[in-house]
Amino acid sequence: MAFWNKKEKKAEENANKKRKSVLREWLDAGLFAIVAATLIRTFFFEAYTIPTGSMEGTMLVNDYLFVSKLAYGPRIPMTPLAIPLVHNTMPLTGGKSYTEAVQWGYHRIPGFGNVERNDVVVFNFPAGDSVMAEYPDQDYYSECRRSGRDLVNNRLTIITRPVDKKENYIKRCVAVPGDVLEIKNTRIYIDGKATPLFPHSKLFHIVSTNGRAPDVSEDFELYERISDNKYVYNLENCQIAEMKKAGNVTDVTTFINFPAGVSSPHPGEWVFPHDTAHFKWNRDNYGPITVPKKGATVQLSTENIALYRRIIANYEGNKLEERNGQILINGQVATSYTFKMDYYWMMGDNRHNSLDSRYWGFVPEDHVVGKAWFVWLSYGEHGIRWKRLLHGIHALEE
Repeated sequence: MAFWNKKEKKAEENANKKRKSVLREWLDAGLFAIVAATLIRTFFFEAYTIPTGSMEGTMLVNDYLFVSKLAYGPRIPMTPLAIPLVHNTMPLTGGKSYTEAVQWGYHRIPGFGNVERNDVVVFNFPAGDSVMAEYPDQDYYSECRRSGRDLVNNRLTIITRPVDKKENYIKRCVAVPGDVLEIKNTRIYIDGKATPLFPHSKLFHIVSTNGRAPDVSEDFELYERISDNKYVYNLENCQIAEMKKAGNVTDVTTFINFPAGVSSPHPGEWVFPHDTAHFKWNRDNYGPITVPKKGATVQLSTENIALYRRIIANYEGNKLEERNGQILINGQVATSYTFKMDYYWMMGDNRHNSLDSRYWGFVPEDHVVGKAWFVWLSYGEHGIRWKRLLHGIHALEE
């Protein structure tokens, strides 16, 4: 009898040892949830919020959407040592949420397809490798052109970021590798053919009246009043016909910032490649420019090197020098260059309120995060936008 009592007592002690405390159970559950959420976020889909109006009116500020990683293939993390579920900055305390002690090369698991024209794409901001800590939402390179690089670097704290820790942007892909892109009076042409006009894409228009304000609803976005009978409206394509028929309106014309062949006199408004001596382009009249394709070779010269500097040096990791009228790549004189990656051209639907490829150039394939999938929540000044909930991106384009 004593033997069985000892055996039962020992079994009970072992069971107590194996039984987890409530705190331990919560910690295990929390750890599992973090690991599962990280895997889903990395390889399947990720939540994203529209922070600015650059994609209006297709996407609206405070649209919450899911971004599919499977559409183009999940990208393996290049900066693996990071706080889970945090992009690049620690919440509340600030500071980096990652360390660059370990860096992996670019690899992508095959997905369901490739980036196609007119896809709405989330990607890492190409010019986001250098960030002004005091003004993180402003473009460092644009500020350098406005104020001078030395002044900016001496006055502000500059943070550098690896590719996958650059800020996420969302734009429409208007040109894919090998495409020849040109913008004529705001209209986009690919390989000489005009691209489709999306109903909710927006442009500034000059609205002339008989001396009174246009008789339109608040849905029409008034940008500026020029004079007693001229107004600038930011109109969606689907609103133009209605505006022309509105009371007091006598004429509606697209606002063109500068004609073809004229660059802005203000360095802060220069468009890519920011070489006004050789490329007299502006935001409304741009190109033609060929989007680089992996394996394609271009001839290099002092006249066109501005187009490819960041590709050669920043994106594809070569040492680029320009001396005595010659171009040197990795110490060797180069008259041509073969691209190692595919590139894309991204633009916002809110054309005159968008910082896009016209200002910072090509988007490398290793910067592509995923494809915008559907909106799961949206709210504005008047509460939840019920008509947008659970709608796919293509449905919102119509």
